[in-house]
Amino acid sequence: MDEMEEELKCPVCGSFFREPIILPCSHNICLACARNILVQTPDAESPQSSRASGSGVSDYDYLDLDKMSLYSEADSGYGSYGGFVSAPTTPCQKSPNGVRVFPPAVPQPPPQHHLLQQPGSLPPIPRNSCITCPQCHRSLILDDRGLRGFPKNRVLEGVVDRYQQSKAAALKCQLCEKSPKEATVMCEQCDVFYCDPCRLRCHPPRGPLAKHRLVPPAQGRISRRASPRKISTCTEHELENLSMYCVQCKMPVCYQCLEEGKHGTHEVKALGAMWKLHKGQLSQALNGLSDRATEAKEFLVQLRNMVQHIQENGVEFEACLVAQCDALIDALNRRKAQLLARVNKEHEHKLKVVRDQISHCTVKLRQTTGLMEYCLEVIKENDPSGFLQISDALIRRVHMTESQWGKGTLTPRMNSDFDLTLDSGPLLQTIHQLDFVQMKVPAAPMLQLEECCTQNNSATLSWKQPPLSTIAVDGYILELDDGNGGQFREVYVGTETICTVDGLHFNSTYKSRVKAFNGSGVGQYSKTLIMQTSETGLPPCDMQSIGTVAWFTFDPASAHPDIMFSNDNLTVTCNSYDDRVVMGNSAFSRGVHYWEMTVDRYDNHPDPAFGVARADVLKDVMLGKDDKAWAMYVDNNRSWFMHNNSHTNRTDGGISKGGTIGVLLDFTRGILIFLINDEQQGPVAFEALEGVYYPAISLNRNVQVTLHTGLPIPDFYTPGEADPTGSVC
Repeated sequence: MDEMEEELKCPVCGSFFREPIILPCSHNICLACARNILVQTPDAESPQSSRASGSGVSDYDYLDLDKMSLYSEADSGYGSYGGFVSAPTTPCQKSPNGVRVFPPAVPQPPPQHHLLQQPGSLPPIPRNSCITCPQCHRSLILDDRGLRGFPKNRVLEGVVDRYQQSKAAALKCQLCEKSPKEATVMCEQCDVFYCDPCRLRCHPPRGPLAKHRLVPPAQGRISRRASPRKISTCTEHELENLSMYCVQCKMPVCYQCLEEGKHGTHEVKALGAMWKLHKGQLSQALNGLSDRATEAKEFLVQLRNMVQHIQENGVEFEACLVAQCDALIDALNRRKAQLLARVNKEHEHKLKVVRDQISHCTVKLRQTTGLMEYCLEVIKENDPSGFLQISDALIRRVHMTESQWGKGTLTPRMNSDFDLTLDSGPLLQTIHQLDFVQMKVPAAPMLQLEECCTQNNSATLSWKQPPLSTIAVDGYILELDDGNGGQFREVYVGTETICTVDGLHFNSTYKSRVKAFNGSGVGQYSKTLIMQTSETGLPPCDMQSIGTVAWFTFDPASAHPDIMFSNDNLTVTCNSYDDRVVMGNSAFSRGVHYWEMTVDRYDNHPDPAFGVARADVLKDVMLGKDDKAWAMYVDNNRSWFMHNNSHTNRTDGGISKGGTIGVLLDFTRGILIFLINDEQQGPVAFEALEGVYYPAISLNRNVQVTLHTGLPIPDFYTPGEADPTGSVC
């Protein structure tokens, strides 16, 4: 809770809020601090049209208020200086948390302590008083109700009270002006904590105050905590409780406000219902903020781990570099010693000359100072004849001494620069040729899926190095399998980043991958790309699109860390109660593709999601929450389609243990269809799909599924027209 403390402090005094009031701009301020920053405006210049109170100005009225007010920051500089022509300008002060504090423009009368003054009673607010929010610096002219026109923030007051109680700090006197002392008693009637000096001065045990009950501070804290909350009353009708909520003005109102006030024609709702509604809205907003905070914490952990790795690698690399450079440094040490000897000789010579000049000037300065002091004492003498006897001699001495400080005396005799230049050019040229030898293998290349395609029995593949990779690459190795799930074989070795392979089998599915190499070795493989060649011998214009029978598994490299794999990466579950995303290790951009997942375990009615996603989809939220995924999430009774957090097409029919979910992706029509237990679930889920997509699902620890690929297209579905090139990728 320590992070919350700044939210509970007044922007003026820097202390915890006490009797906070809500300004129209929604910022809070202590009632006493509000009185301290009030400024009385001249009657002749006070714009009546800008008069407002806490209950008369909403968040949406400030634009007009700023235009009408003659005392805004943009008009007169009031927000920066807090004074007017009729009063001395007082510079801004600073509160402990750095915001500006506006002191009163007129002197305040000294406080008077009356024995019979009731707690909380305050002198009347002067007419034409103006208050400026210390946080947003918006000015406001108070009406006749003064500060009573602002609602009290009882919620904030309660939070502050609970926070202070949780801290269990020593209770402080509430009347000490500078550094509060520890309280010794509390008056139950005044509800104020006193130290001994303040109690004797402000709460003497005589008169009516003698009947007040004083208790120890700890007991007073308990009684204050146990006291019932005060019921909020209307700022315009102080005898009426707030019972309704004005939807248009966004504020609680009383029954009399509806009968007589400006809220009579506004839409109002029950206070309790709106309280529950706004609590729910705040809770929902906090859920999103909590997700961002969780992501930030995980990101900070990642960064801290990275810092640790950088430090460890830096120390190791530095030690290696130092060891290598030490050999070179040893070769320079002898010559270095000779050069340093010459530099030291020049150094000593310069120091001797400068020190001699310092000594000489010091003696002369001492003599000059003594003469000046003597002359000043002579000037103080009141004997004219005595003064004239020695004045001529003194004047000559002064002129002579001044001439001794003539031109050149105060000029350094030695330049501080060293007139030595080291001829290091040849050696520096050799040093500049030193460089690190490449000792790392290249990173895995990235397949450019938009440029990969097949035509008839030929396949074209394109790839590139990762954008952030700085490791040199000497060449690439492209591998394909035999089109029947067999071993990979090398089909190309060279420096090019695009290759077309001819002579493949028609109507076959090939897996391809590429890796880079340099003088240090061979890097890792890229992701595997599955490509389907055309049907036997048909010209491109006559070919019909056929289903791409693709085999793939779930990809551990791109999955969320909470995902758990088994069965050769065909079965997945999760160790978290939150939804986590896992994608397939193959991407699709053309053709017709179909795969299924069977539900091995389904407990407590979770909502797993199935569909397709881009490579940069969020991995820690349900699939379909962002704009990078198109999914169907389903429970035991019904399903919904979801993309970019938009839920559509609720359909009856859910899943259970042993159920099957099918995903049909048809690029010829650009559509995505879902099936449950071999029956289409709802209408076409998504249309106008184009680009590169990965199979993807999201699930939590209550679900386990197994992937089935290499399946034919369901019988009920008729594929659309083929791509004009006949390419399926």
